[in-house]
Amino acid sequence: MIIFNGHSDILTDINLRRLNGEREVFRKYHHENFLKSNVKSVIWVIWVDPEHLQNPKDRTSQIINSMKEEFDEAADIINVVKRYEDFKKGFEEDKINILIGMEGLTSIEDNVNLIETYYNDIGLRHASLTWNKRNMLASGVGDDTNGVTSLGIKAIEKIEELGILLDVSHLNEKSFWDIVSIASGPIIASHSNARYFANVKRNLNDEQLLAIAKSGGLVGVNSVSVFVNDDRNKQKIDDLIDQIDYIKRLIGIEHIGFGFDFCDFLPPSYVGEPDPITNSITVEGLSSEADINNLINRMRERGYREEEIELIAYKNYDNLLEKVLK
Repeated sequence: MIIFNGHSDILTDINLRRLNGEREVFRKYHHENFLKSNVKSVIWVIWVDPEHLQNPKDRTSQIINSMKEEFDEAADIINVVKRYEDFKKGFEEDKINILIGMEGLTSIEDNVNLIETYYNDIGLRHASLTWNKRNMLASGVGDDTNGVTSLGIKAIEKIEELGILLDVSHLNEKSFWDIVSIASGPIIASHSNARYFANVKRNLNDEQLLAIAKSGGLVGVNSVSVFVNDDRNKQKIDDLIDQIDYIKRLIGIEHIGFGFDFCDFLPPSYVGEPDPITNSITVEGLSSEADINNLINRMRERGYREEEIELIAYKNYDNLLEKVLK
């Protein structure tokens, strides 16, 4: 079973470790986990952590430099995807396909042309307008009032013109619905769940889920415990599958992917304290890429057919990116 993970913060780990003098971070700490569950494609996002939001451009440049150095060192195991055809190249060379994304475009400030610069210079192929905070383009879940700005409209137009995957995870509802009305192509929520089970702002209500499906996009289910269920006793793999079941019934299996959001490798100041029992912020039995087979096997036990699992695990993202990437 091939796995596509639509959201990973590994670039943050790479940057932090490289700043401390380490090298070949992906090879040392993550590659084996990918191999254990056959994760062949993933979106790695450039994310400006809260500690550096005052200087987002500098932090973004720092992460990009670390990324480029890491890619040079890992050229034998990593394939950076810029066109849809590049996925085939990665498979043929038995490498991990990396799609470069930005979890928030705060670093561009008021210069929308920087999106195209990132597209050409680093291969940016995925973007969300903002993270949890408000910026010059849109507002995240930390702001209940504002939506997409006039500059944000131009950013959306540029994103779609270039063939960059447009992500709405982390947006507040006003910005979400603004994007629905502005965007002409598919949108994704790369790492969000249904509010039906976990009533948190980062999740999506039924109307939002339906809007994403109508756009031709998909929802990447998130394994972080608090996004899976409000009940701490219902934050296990079965409860994540309940999320998949619910979204499947509502919008169809062709609009579901994986967006695991594994981040136990990040400091608690970034992601919060882990559960004292599981020592993880994600559901029990699913703390890294190495554990994805636990989910796949349990999906089989619960009656998912192989072709259904393949759609969620890889094919839905593959079909979408064939349409979006230029």
